[in-house]
Amino acid sequence: MKAGKPGITPFLWFDGDVEEAAGFYASVFEGGKVESVHRPAPGKPAQSATVTLRGQRLHLFNGGPHFKFTPAVSLFVDCETQEEVDALWARLAAGGAESRCGWLTDRYGLSWQIVPTVLPKLLRHKNPAKANAAMQAMLQMGKLDIARLQRASDDA
Repeated sequence: MKAGKPGITPFLWFDGDVEEAAGFYASVFEGGKVESVHRPAPGKPAQSATVTLRGQRLHLFNGGPHFKFTPAVSLFVDCETQEEVDALWARLAAGGAESRCGWLTDRYGLSWQIVPTVLPKLLRHKNPAKANAAMQAMLQMGKLDIARLQRASDDA
C-alpha cells in the first residue's frame, strides 16, 4: 500500500449485536482489538464498530434486517497448527453451524474458512495423484485435519 492511500477494509452488515460481535471476534483471535464503537446517542445500541484481527481491520455496521450474510462471502483464516484450527473452529462454530471443507458459520451468520497453511501446498502438489488425494480427503471433512490431509497425500 502506498503511503497516504487507504487500505481495503471489509464492511460487514449486521442486524443488531454489532458491539457484542466486535467483542466476540476480538476475544477469539490472539491480539484481537476493538478499535472503536459508535453509538448515535448515549444509551443507544452501537451503530458501528471497528475491530482488528491479525492486522486486518473489519468494519461492522448495524444496518438492520435488509441484508443477510451468505457463504458467498467468507473470512479465510490461515492456521499453522492443528491446535490453532481446533481452537478457532470451536470458538467460531459455537452457537453457529459447522459445514464442510473447513467452512463454518458463526452465531451471527458470518461464514469463515479455517484452513491449515499446508492445505494449498497439498492441493498444488506436482504429483496430480497426491493433489487429488488431498482434495478427496478434504471433501470428506468438516473441520480440517492436518494429519489426515497429509496422510492422504502421502499414501497416494
